[in-house]
Amino acid sequence: MPVVHALHAVEQQLNQVILGKPAQIRLALTCLLAGGHLLLEDMPGMGKTTLAHALAQSLGLSYRRVQFTSDLLPADLTGFNLFDARTQEFKFQPGPVFSQVLLADEINRASPKTQSALLEAMEEHQVSIDGATRELPSPFFVIATQNPQNYSGTNALPESQLDRFTMRLSLGFPDRAAELLLLQQPAGRVEATRALLDTAGLLQLQAQVDTIKCSDSLLHYVLDLVQHSRQRDDMQPLSPRAAKALVRAGRACALLDQRSFVTADDIRQVFSAVTEHRLQPRGHAGETAASALLLQHTPCHV
Repeated sequence: MPVVHALHAVEQQLNQVILGKPAQIRLALTCLLAGGHLLLEDMPGMGKTTLAHALAQSLGLSYRRVQFTSDLLPADLTGFNLFDARTQEFKFQPGPVFSQVLLADEINRASPKTQSALLEAMEEHQVSIDGATRELPSPFFVIATQNPQNYSGTNALPESQLDRFTMRLSLGFPDRAAELLLLQQPAGRVEATRALLDTAGLLQLQAQVDTIKCSDSLLHYVLDLVQHSRQRDDMQPLSPRAAKALVRAGRACALLDQRSFVTADDIRQVFSAVTEHRLQPRGHAGETAASALLLQHTPCHV
């Protein structure tokens, strides 16, 4: 599968840009292959924006970045109709959402109204403006970054919006060796990465995800995990959308490994990233991550 080989070259290139984070880079590519959207949660200066930009460049996709602030309006994101005095007609001015990769930087610093402007785009790949529906480019991949909730000027994302993100990742601090290499690099912007894949190749890979086989026994394992979350009173239950995202992410993970079938290890590999932001703790939940509790207490018979 030569296109998959090109994707592996993309992965290697990204590992040269974001040092010491191979697991997070692989999950980000898995999320893109699954046709989902990615939420990056971390403190400022951890490389979230760099990852988004390098990912778009490596895949040859159009890229726009929007800095979410408290005064950002929905029209600043989706676009608006502007009256042209010469033609006496309204002309549509597309917003940055009309790009293949949209970086919504510090999304939780904007008002909930502006945050919700992304919901239709993320779910339907279209936006409705002044009664007209406009299709977004394909592929359409939203990478949103958010700061921790204890930072000033942040607003918590509503559960309905969190559920639209296929995965949530945290880059975290680099290890000492990786940070040393980072400090040894010349100051200034990172050099532009080469486009190693194109839109047609990426669309072909996303279509191949649907062909990856997932056995009935593995689907029942996913259902067991989901049902277990609905029987506990210390976490929010997983929705059917979460279950579908888990299966599709598992298929994308198998494709990255050049396999034609999904294994239980694929599901476990993506489980935390797909579910942790949906499994909001209730009451006096312990320190153990909710996703880890579900994996620990749900037997696998695959």
